Amino acid sequence: MEYRSKLDLKGDRVPVPASEATAVLVSIFSRLGCRDDTAQRVADHLVDTSLCGMESHGVMRTLQYAEQMRTGYMKADAQTHVTDNGRGGLVVDGGGGIGIPAMLKAYETGMETAGATGISALAIRNVGHTGRHGAFADAAAERGFLTICVGGGNRQIWRQVAPYGGAKAMLPTNPWCIGIPGGPRGPVVLDFATSKIAGGWIYAARSAGALLPEGCVIDRNGNPTRDPEDYFAGGAILPSGEHKGYGLALIGELIGEAILGPSTTECHWLLITLDTGRFRDSHAMISAAEEVLAELRDCPPAPGFEQVEIPGERERAYRAASGNLLHVPRSTWTAIQTLSATLG
Repeated sequence: MEYRSKLDLKGDRVPVPASEATAVLVSIFSRLGCRDDTAQRVADHLVDTSLCGMESHGVMRTLQYAEQMRTGYMKADAQTHVTDNGRGGLVVDGGGGIGIPAMLKAYETGMETAGATGISALAIRNVGHTGRHGAFADAAAERGFLTICVGGGNRQIWRQVAPYGGAKAMLPTNPWCIGIPGGPRGPVVLDFATSKIAGGWIYAARSAGALLPEGCVIDRNGNPTRDPEDYFAGGAILPSGEHKGYGLALIGELIGEAILGPSTTECHWLLITLDTGRFRDSHAMISAAEEVLAELRDCPPAPGFEQVEIPGERERAYRAASGNLLHVPRSTWTAIQTLSATLG
């Protein structure tokens, strides 16, 4: 499968076996002070994300996580705990560390609760970056659960996106992720930032020395730009779908800040989990889902497109065709190796 990226890369890519990348990342996170299980889970998640073609949330994030641990923004040795907030609400507390282990625990807790009661709603707090949510939603949907996850809050720290009609960064990217069981080809997973481009792509472009896609970012004066450095110099990302992306971001901010309380570390998340088996037999549901999906796949493609795609299928196809090889921008992989050697 042809490798596609949002980055206009100036240099080349280097093929890295997944096993080698995992070993390097586990070593880095262990030396930074992470628990053994945390180092392994984070490394596995980042490598798998790169294999799925989502380099904005893949191994490149190692550089960001390392910097945040060194500055104390995230705690390397944090542990995740599940608590009751005293009002009957479940809270998964990440202890101020990387959010990937906390999100894994949240989805597992949500499925356990929904399996017993039909539906679950819980908060995830006190976490750093939480990785590629599509991976968690995909795994939950494979087990028959519909999940809806939205994040928001902490706009004072993460002012990244201009509101519709505005020329200044005011809101975080406030992502949404929805996963639902699909047909025989697997779940349907919608995983998106409410901005035209995820913040991770800007970091990826910076580390790879690449240009951003057109129409996604403005500089500090409100002018369109493709240079990631213009964003870091006071620019902003534009909202996806104009007023629609802005509206979804605003709802995420209100959920994260007004409902779940003052944000700590990065932002807050609300995860809703539904046991779909409470409404329909799984075989009937899969058959009905495939009817819908097959019709969409058979839609004639518009000029410039090869086919109509189903959300979530591209990532699985990338992984299947990867041969367990990551194709990392050379400058990014060099920076990761340099970090490893520095910690060595």
